[in-house]
Amino acid sequence: MLIEKCVSLELKAVRALDSSHQAQLLNYLRATEIEVGLLLNFGVKPEFKRLLFDNPRKAFRAPISSSLRA
Repeated sequence: MLIEKCVSLELKAVRALDSSHQAQLLNYLRATEIEVGLLLNFGVKPEFKRLLFDNPRKAFRAPISSSLRA
C-alpha cells in the first residue's frame, strides 16, 4: 500500500514479524523512490517496524513550500 506517494505500508497478520518480512519491505524501498516503510502486524500481539532506505541515486524531491499551499 502506498500513502501519499512517500510511505510504503506493508500489512501482515502473522504470529510475529521476522527478518523475511523486513527484507521484503526493504526490497520495495530499494526498487522505488520511496524512502520510508512501515511494517504493521495485526497478529496475536500487534507490532510495527519503521524502515528507512536512503539512496543518493533517487530523484530529489523538494518539499512543498507553505506559501504554495492554498
